[in-house]
Order: sequence, then C-alpha cells, then structure tokens
Amino acid sequence: MNLVDMKMEELEQGLLMQPWAWLPLAENSLLVKAYITKQGYALLVSDLQQVWHEQVDASVVSQRAKELNKRLTAPPAAFLCHLDDLLRPLLKDTACPGKATFSCDRVDEAMILRVQSELSGLPFYWNFHCILANPSLVSQHLIRPLMGMSLALQCQGRELATLLRMKDLEIQDYQESGAVLSRDRLKTEPFEENSFLEQFMVEKLPEACHVGDGRPFVMHLQNLYVAVTRQEIQVRQEHQGTGDPQPSSTTSPQGTENQLLSQPEEPVSSAPSLPVTEKDPTGPSGPVKRPQLSKVKRKKLRGLFS
Repeated sequence: MNLVDMKMEELEQGLLMQPWAWLPLAENSLLVKAYITKQGYALLVSDLQQVWHEQVDASVVSQRAKELNKRLTAPPAAFLCHLDDLLRPLLKDTACPGKATFSCDRVDEAMILRVQSELSGLPFYWNFHCILANPSLVSQHLIRPLMGMSLALQCQGRELATLLRMKDLEIQDYQESGAVLSRDRLKTEPFEENSFLEQFMVEKLPEACHVGDGRPFVMHLQNLYVAVTRQEIQVRQEHQGTGDPQPSSTTSPQGTENQLLSQPEEPVSSAPSLPVTEKDPTGPSGPVKRPQLSKVKRKKLRGLFS
C-alpha cells in the first residue's frame, strides 16, 4: 500500500469513528460527521433521505483554496487547520453560535455545502463538493452501526429485565421475613416482562421511535454509536491481523457525545504568511492540534452506555 492509499485509509477509518452531529440550516437541517487531518478531510452528510460524501487530500484543498480565496496565501495544512476551527463548534449542540455560516445547494444528485467566515480579517469561503455516497459507505456508517446499536440495546433490555426479576425475589424474601414498607407510595407490582412490553408498544412506542430531523439520535445515542463502530473496527483489524485495534489518530468514545472531531498525532501548523490569532487553549480539542498545546490524555472507555 502506497502513502496516498494509507492516508485515504486513515481518513476513512477516522471518519467511521466520529459521531454524527446535527447541523441546523436556514433551508433544513442535516446530519453531518467529519474527520480532518493535515493530509485532508472526509465528510459525510445526510438529510435522512440521501447520504452525500466527500474525501479529499491536501492537493485538492490547496487548489480549491486558491480558487475560492484569492487574497489568502497559505499551505493546505493551514486551511485544514482553519476548517477544523470552524467545523468543531458549528457541529456541536451549543448555545454559543459558531464563527461561520453554513448553507447548501443541491445540483442534480450532488450537494455543495458552503462555509463562510473570516480569516485574518479577510472573508474566507469554502465549498464541500459532496456526491451521493455509495451503498457500501451507507452500510458502513449507518446500517451496520444502527443494527449493532439495536442488538446492544436489546441485550441491555434483557439484562435489566433479569435484574428486575432478581429485585422482586429480594423484596419477596424481605416480606416473608416480616419486613414492612414504611412508605406506601414506594410500593411496586412484581415485574411481568410480557405485560411491560405490550404496554410499551401501545403507549410509548410512537413517541420513542419518532425520528424527526435526526436530532434525538444525535443528542442521546452518540456514545453508543461510537462504541459500536469502534468495536466493529477492532474486530475487523483482529481478523486482518493488524495487531493494534485502535488507530493512533482517534480519541476514545468517552466524552464524544458533543465532540465531532478527533485529534491526529501530528499538529497542523499555520503558515507564517497567514497569521491567525490562537484560540483559547482550554477550549475543546479537535483533530488538528496546536504546537503549544499539551497532548490530551486519552480516557479509557468505561462501557457502552456510560
């Protein structure tokens, strides 16, 4: 495998382990996930009807930057660094608005996702040229992870039902030993799984499975999504005999519920000809690290649902 293929594979794998983010636009809302390194970026966009994708290397970034920003001169790594700074806050569910605006245009089966902001006091523009994702990519990022999440949640439900039955036996033992409940409002009926499931289907299912614009999925299930995709990559690598189940350029699932982008091992440095004010080093970390920032210690995964 040559160097270019290795970089593209890194982008593909890095993108897979990113959580989805909810991006509200004036026209509609989108689900977006992105992964940026100093070698390029990979982006996936969905409106819950179709899925679009773009993956480019540094040479494409350099050429597009020249076409869109004729007054700005910098190496592609600096533009990638700035894109990271723009995407990271925009693709998080925070009350504070980002420093850029997004809009999108659809031409035939393609989507152009436009970004507008400022850089060094000058207007900065970027267009993501996304094409329809192939079925394999949709399966990899949506179908298989969602199936894995469904199975994991089903397993969790069975474990909880078993725990409830054990609790009922414990309560029965206390009662047979003469224990009396001091507060009647805490009294519960013995758990009957079939009755519970029937009642859930009638009363809770319509609300529970309301997909809407995708925001509930983004808000509540991203830790599980990242854990499932990480597990699938680990199994795949073990089958391939790669040894290390985790690529060095990704972060752990812990704390990824609100974090779209991960950090690569090597920093992307800005060019001297493009002086950009450094951001507060205490802010959320992204995939492009600053030279003066210390490496963030990775946290260990505590569990699927932590």
